[in-house]
Amino acid sequence: MPTSGLNAMSEQKLKKMTEYNQRLKRQLDLPRVPVSQASHMLIKYVTTTRDYLVPSVWGTPGANDPFANKGGGCECTIL
Repeated sequence: MPTSGLNAMSEQKLKKMTEYNQRLKRQLDLPRVPVSQASHMLIKYVTTTRDYLVPSVWGTPGANDPFANKGGGCECTIL
């Protein structure tokens, strides 16, 4: 290989390593949250946010549920 080809490859490698180094520096600047604080925030969210997919804990939405069956009987259509 000619010397210019090796020089071009070296420049490409240097460029990639510089870009990778910049990404790592940006990641290092991201705010960090300790696991204990994150778990506390998660527990607080789960205990204060209603989730009707877990009716044993939160019950059913009742009259506010737009998808609830309004009639007393089956509303099936048999063809």
